[in-house]
Amino acid sequence: MSWLDWPFFEARHRELAERLEGWCEATIHDAHASDPDAACRALVGEMGKAGFLNLCVADGDTPPDVRSLAIARATLARVHGLADFAFAMQGLGSGAISLAGSDTQKAEWLPRVANGEAIAAYALTEPETGSDAANIAMRAERIDGQWRLTGEKSYISNGTIADVLTVFARTGLADDGARGISAFIVRADDPGLTVAERIEVIAPHPLARLKFEAVRAELLGAEGDGFKIAMQTLNLFRVTVGAAALGFARRALDEALKFSRKRKLGSGTLADNAVTQERLGEMATSIDASALLIARAAWQQDAFRDSGVKADNRRSAAMAKLHATEEAQKVIDAAVQMHGGLGVTVGAKVEELYRDIRALRIYEGASEVQRMIIARDLLKEHSR
Repeated sequence: MSWLDWPFFEARHRELAERLEGWCEATIHDAHASDPDAACRALVGEMGKAGFLNLCVADGDTPPDVRSLAIARATLARVHGLADFAFAMQGLGSGAISLAGSDTQKAEWLPRVANGEAIAAYALTEPETGSDAANIAMRAERIDGQWRLTGEKSYISNGTIADVLTVFARTGLADDGARGISAFIVRADDPGLTVAERIEVIAPHPLARLKFEAVRAELLGAEGDGFKIAMQTLNLFRVTVGAAALGFARRALDEALKFSRKRKLGSGTLADNAVTQERLGEMATSIDASALLIARAAWQQDAFRDSGVKADNRRSAAMAKLHATEEAQKVIDAAVQMHGGLGVTVGAKVEELYRDIRALRIYEGASEVQRMIIARDLLKEHSR
């Protein structure tokens, strides 16, 4: 965690890292969860009691501190992927409420999310729309003075266990594109909302396809602002996805160092081999480059927030997410290769990391989308 000594961070961030490291060591058991739903519920409860979920929600009108979120995710991911997931989804699931909620909505949900009483979910993706979020089809209509949602959402993290969902639906015409989308708060126990399918993925966690049949909903923010709110929420947490990848990559390097020093090879160890040393050097350099991009982007977001200056840091956030996730995949693959047969054996930590990292290159904006964001911002700047 030497990156915390860099000038991007403050004493409070270093104190947070130390406290969270101690909590992880005492609380999190580094093992595969046989029941991801139960494990996530338990982790959310424990993190809420320890006070760490306060990092995920707004403090009044002040959005979450991105550097604190990044430190938390890097620390949790290094220990256990499901712990990082449980933490991150409390933030992403309630992020729109932190950014656009009324005082009443914030008072009702954010304390419950922060203390672990309410599990949150972010419902944007649909069966026919992934990265093309501007073309979602779910309908929101006023019926007897209430908003009602009809349609389906897919690949919704926490979909099987959520208590509250931020849902994005179309209030305008299909031709309106992004301008016709609004954001809503939905209580998971309201009639008409069902889990249509539990989706199993290579890194197990609560994931579902949800069906909405005239489900009661509460407007979040202004009508027609849904797409903007969705993108603001993703941008707030995009850097932290890179931080989670950083945590996974650091753990992979740790495992590679440990294994290479004890693995016998000829008269020495695997670590004595020049090829191994070259690979370890590449892994360490890649990790530090990711950490620098993440620290810069997180500091930039917090600096803009604290100064009150309206600034666009989408490019730096996209760079951090893109580089950290893509490079973490390479670092982990190198660690698996170094472990040989053990690297692909179920139960080995590097095998678990190999499954954990893959989704990060897709969700909250696939790598291809991040490259487009970077390129379009560069072209826009150059045209000026």
